[in-house]
Amino acid sequence: MTLSIGSVAPDFEADTTQGKIKFHDWIGTSWAVLFSHPKDFTPVCTTELGAVAKLKPEFDKRNVKVIGISVDPVDDHGRWAKDIEETQGAAVNFPMIGDPDLKVAKAYGMLPADTAGGSQGRTAANNQTVRNVFVIGPDKAIKLILVYPMTTGRNFDEIIRVIDSLQLTAGHRVATPADWKQGQDVIIAGSVSDDDAKKIYPGGWKAPKPYLRIVPQPK
Repeated sequence: MTLSIGSVAPDFEADTTQGKIKFHDWIGTSWAVLFSHPKDFTPVCTTELGAVAKLKPEFDKRNVKVIGISVDPVDDHGRWAKDIEETQGAAVNFPMIGDPDLKVAKAYGMLPADTAGGSQGRTAANNQTVRNVFVIGPDKAIKLILVYPMTTGRNFDEIIRVIDSLQLTAGHRVATPADWKQGQDVIIAGSVSDDDAKKIYPGGWKAPKPYLRIVPQPK
């Protein structure tokens, strides 16, 4: 299954370290970050889970629920969580999905649909495509897809920055420029005519080019 931005995130039921969930019901009216791991007890992912645990208050402030997934069973996740807390100085404070039958990994296109068997006997190497980030909106549509290689740890500060942009642009008819951060100037969306822009921004805007209309970030 090929997913793209705008696709409805596949719904599923699964066991997690915090009990059984139905994914869309679990998201509710929040935003969500689903991030995947090829195997429990892998080094880069250990650091990533610790990083997300430390950043959870930032996700909470933005009404974002975070959930991890690995193709291993929930019992293994529990044992891995002890290593994460010991080595990263932060306890895992969000659910981790167990996917031993590979159902969720396949639904999200992280493993081929015809992959045989379950998680038992599989290695991080043949699960290397299971290193993704999906940001999902309250409407259950996918807003962002990132795919990382095995050897590069994810930058979760960047994921928070993107969420800030997504939430801002969902509520205002603007776009954010390269390297934008919260509080900086934004761009009037190309879909907004000059006549409409004058109603929204009666004070005007800076326009180094007619198609590049710059205004302060809306409140």
